[in-house]
Amino acid sequence: MRTLKQFILLPLFLVVALGLHAQDVSFTLLNRSMHSIPLVIPTVMNPNLSPMSSSGVGARVGTEIFFIHKKKRYLLLVVTQEIAGQKLVVDDLIKARKKELGLE
Repeated sequence: MRTLKQFILLPLFLVVALGLHAQDVSFTLLNRSMHSIPLVIPTVMNPNLSPMSSSGVGARVGTEIFFIHKKKRYLLLVVTQEIAGQKLVVDDLIKARKKELGLE
């Protein structure tokens, strides 16, 4: 027979264990172009990177970041632990991603 203590500790253990895998990662998004860049980061924000600007971002590992092209959104990158502390040049990433996707 389970005790009240077991009913409380098991869910608490699961929350702590699962929380260790969902780490937040901080990084910087740079826009070195002369055009605004709209992005979509579900559950975080939908930034519009101004020309020649930078924006600090904190997101969970696994978060997808999308860019907008002709009113459609396309996957730009997935947040990983490897980008922690990095400065990502978004206009260059988008240019490379559009080429991969055959958009330009």
